[in-house]
Amino acid sequence: MNGLVVDCAIRRASIDGRQLTLTGMEFELITHLAAYPDRVHTRRRLMELVWQQAPMGDLRTVDAHIARLRRKLGPDHRSLIRTVHRIGYALNPQLVPANRSGNTA
Repeated sequence: MNGLVVDCAIRRASIDGRQLTLTGMEFELITHLAAYPDRVHTRRRLMELVWQQAPMGDLRTVDAHIARLRRKLGPDHRSLIRTVHRIGYALNPQLVPANRSGNTA
């Protein structure tokens, strides 16, 4: 198993060698989570860092993007993104291989 590989240089992400088809925002989201495995990110902070805008109104848009990203990771890997109840999300570090040259996660 190769696990999750995020290559920022060519803006590609794959899981176990299978390339993921991600939107720009999904790619930015998985890139950010993979850069800081096991760090809990609040919805507000993800909006600031990934969306690069001050959060206004409903922060549940983050939940919708996470749900789509989990679907694309597939049933065997959806647990890679851990929900921290009432706070936000974190990437499960036990499921992320060591960094490789030029790759995040």
